[in-house]
Amino acid sequence: MDAEFWHNRWAENRIGFHLNETNPVLPLYWSRLELNREDTVFVPMCGKSLDLSWLAEKHNQVIGVELSEIAVRAYFSEHLYLPTVTTLGNGHTLYEFDEVSIYCGDYFTAPVAPVDAVYDRAALIAMPEEMRQSYVQRLLSVVKPGGKIMLVTLDYVQEEMAGPPFSVTADAVKSLFHGCEVAHLGRQEADESHPRIQQGLSRFAEEVWLIQTPA
Repeated sequence: MDAEFWHNRWAENRIGFHLNETNPVLPLYWSRLELNREDTVFVPMCGKSLDLSWLAEKHNQVIGVELSEIAVRAYFSEHLYLPTVTTLGNGHTLYEFDEVSIYCGDYFTAPVAPVDAVYDRAALIAMPEEMRQSYVQRLLSVVKPGGKIMLVTLDYVQEEMAGPPFSVTADAVKSLFHGCEVAHLGRQEADESHPRIQQGLSRFAEEVWLIQTPA
């Protein structure tokens, strides 16, 4: 998936991956990370997710990275926030309002300071298989020792639907995060009313993982 792919998706408003509510798994499992309000949370490839606002109610600093300026501007405008906008020297623009800061630019080069925790609902599953290891290496490079990651993956028969989002197996998660503690927190199975099932998938589920980096 190159940058142009995602720019086009936002420009054409083809953003079926965007939820118009907080993802239900976030309030269901976030407490399992046992974090404090002072812990900084990173949300990679955040789009205009409402999850940012939910996290900002729990933490003093929530940092997102998003490639699309359309998405970043939409997040703040749809919440009636007027952010401070700073043009950075590395091709990124920083948008800030209260607890939420979003770097608009490339995830792999965004100047994110070390964070205590990560919430990844839509980033890893957006990556084709050949990019996942690079994505994870970059992610782990900005997580403090002993930091925690709440990762949401999808489980479906990949041959039944072209990604993104892609199906990521349990074995793939454990392999990608080799050296970390990986725990499976839960599975949310879609029923027959779910759009993906109605589109013809034989199964579709969200898997939730707690990953802790070595101390």
